[in-house]
Amino acid sequence: MGTHMKVTGKLRRLGQTDLEVGPLAYGLWRFVGRDIAAARARIEAALDAGMNLIDIAAVYGLDWGGNAFGESETLLGKVLADAPALRRRMVLATKFGIVPGIPYDSSNDAVVKSCEDSLTRLNTDVIDLFQVHRPDALTHPADLAETLARLRTQGKIREVGVSNFNARQTMLLQQFLAFPLATIQPEFSALAIEPVSDGVLDYAISRQMTPLAWSPLAGGRLAADSASRHTAEGERLNRVTAKLDEIAKRDGVSRVAVALAFVMRHPARPIPIVGTQNPERIMSANDALRINLSRADWYAIVVASQGAPLP
Repeated sequence: MGTHMKVTGKLRRLGQTDLEVGPLAYGLWRFVGRDIAAARARIEAALDAGMNLIDIAAVYGLDWGGNAFGESETLLGKVLADAPALRRRMVLATKFGIVPGIPYDSSNDAVVKSCEDSLTRLNTDVIDLFQVHRPDALTHPADLAETLARLRTQGKIREVGVSNFNARQTMLLQQFLAFPLATIQPEFSALAIEPVSDGVLDYAISRQMTPLAWSPLAGGRLAADSASRHTAEGERLNRVTAKLDEIAKRDGVSRVAVALAFVMRHPARPIPIVGTQNPERIMSANDALRINLSRADWYAIVVASQGAPLP
């Protein structure tokens, strides 16, 4: 691949599916409220920026100022009712399996109900990517696979992915599926580099799955102004942001763009899920595509993150 690698804005296949998505996705974890016009503006900004993969979940909104389970999906459904043409421009991904008070349930009845409820809230007749939000240790993967295969045969979902699964859990579910999992969604950022070494990105490559990186800006910490932090984690954050700023200044882009480029630089071709609610920041995320992040740059960020030289 050479010393430099530049991610382009061209569409690519999602896993081994026929679905095509851009190099950045838009996440709706904080997508709440009653202002449909403002919500529509954010969705349109994302789609105009090439972020046609829209990632949401049944539980989203409840832990971010929302008042009810499914609130984020309900708001997106109202946007799609207001502007039906937007649905044709997006690859719509949602997640199931987190049920407040339980907390995980991927049993047959729960998955079927979650799918049907999401279809209703989202005001759509098919979910393009249906993802297991977190592993449910009490559901046998064969049973989950059977349920997902049935929903797919019924045309309620197109493709299946997993979120917060480790490589072995993903491999186990895949063992019982007759079709390939399309995606795996780990937390991955310059402050959460574990997927590089824990086998998740390696497994994605081996199965031609597309990694979707949640929290690529470490919950906003990588975007915030750096300040003196007198804890081990604060010192780590300072090291990483200093390295990101050094590269950003050199390339004439923002620190956020460099942080996103770091995620995309891995050969598994991860897609960062951008979660900003500001339409201007949505558009500016594409600056990550302008960066020639060298091998030396990428490893320097890793060293800053782990606080020790590589062997």
